[in-house]
Amino acid sequence: MKGLFAVALGVLTAIGGFVDIGDLVTSSVVGSRFGLTLAWVLVLGTVGICLFAQMSGRVAAVSGRATFEIIRERLGARLAVANLSASFLINLLTLTAEIGGIALAMQLASSISPGLWFPVAAFAVWIVIWRVRFSILENVTGLLGLALVVFAVAVFFLHPDWSALGSQLLQQPSPHTDESPATYWYYAVALFGAAMTPYEVFFFSSGAIEEKWKPKDLAQSRVNVLVGFPLGAILSLSIAACAAIVLLPKGIAVTSLYETALPIAQAFGKIGLIVAILGFVAATFGASLEVTLSSGYTLAQFFGWPWGKFRRPAHASRFHAAMILSLVVALGILLTGVDPVQVTEISVVFSAIALPLTYLPILIVANDPKYMGDHVNGRVTNVVGLIFLGIILVASIAAIPLMIVTGAGA
Repeated sequence: MKGLFAVALGVLTAIGGFVDIGDLVTSSVVGSRFGLTLAWVLVLGTVGICLFAQMSGRVAAVSGRATFEIIRERLGARLAVANLSASFLINLLTLTAEIGGIALAMQLASSISPGLWFPVAAFAVWIVIWRVRFSILENVTGLLGLALVVFAVAVFFLHPDWSALGSQLLQQPSPHTDESPATYWYYAVALFGAAMTPYEVFFFSSGAIEEKWKPKDLAQSRVNVLVGFPLGAILSLSIAACAAIVLLPKGIAVTSLYETALPIAQAFGKIGLIVAILGFVAATFGASLEVTLSSGYTLAQFFGWPWGKFRRPAHASRFHAAMILSLVVALGILLTGVDPVQVTEISVVFSAIALPLTYLPILIVANDPKYMGDHVNGRVTNVVGLIFLGIILVASIAAIPLMIVTGAGA
């Protein structure tokens, strides 16, 4: 029973980690502009994140060491610095978006300007990381994040034209609206980046060390990945479907979480809206915790500092200082008056740019018998991994040109 409970909580944590502000905004924007014609990207990204998260968790469980500890040792300082620089900057951008997401969710709940919520959100994230145990931190946000299931239920209560939704799902990759092909592919890259955000695998790997996983826990790791992330993807698809049903026919643009929540208000009224807002707060707050921790993990693991929630702050002072600094920088960016939704849209595209530097080292280490022994990747895993590396490279190369040509999807 204890093992079953641990798996259940791990699945809930994976759901909470998958659906963050990037997925909330990007899925809603895509649904309101393209219907479900980009659902195939979400499926592709889910397979990719499952593949590489499972690798990173296996590396941690077998070697007893997290991703960045091994990357520097295995690939050398020069390549590791490039990996660290790209990953840390993307983490900062993502953290800025997540803190902004908490503020936007709180604005929905209170009608108070998000600018007043920015410092409150950043302080709350720091307090929780400082004082709350790792197991409580991840499991509570995962449980509350299940409130987003309201989007999946709403799809049925909105009484859509099922044949129209089905035709969107099954049509060949191309816009079915007046949108240009370049804009379509720009959002395809953004949705792919949102599904495979680098912090997810860093957090998963480091979380395995926090929870003291061993090779005997690999089955639990696989269940967490292969059930949790797809369930998160279903929630993202439901958000896109709700936008396609309600927002697309009326030409409503998504500029905040308010538009994302409109289909829920239409389906269930105020009660549904309260549940959706709870899901928004839980998802963005949980992701903020994970991204903040990932910022500390990457720096501490690269430089060899003591790290981890299992250590007292006084025994991992540089790890905690790195997280505080990340929160301060993210807060400073938000206080300049930048639009959190625009930060979110940019962060998922830049996540796509950094993907090769994130996932190539994981594939290399997962094939190294020095660290993995008999648990190296099998042939099928390597073939699929190489295929995904090719897709990741194409998305990374295409991201900047598409952003310039489309004016960031405008």
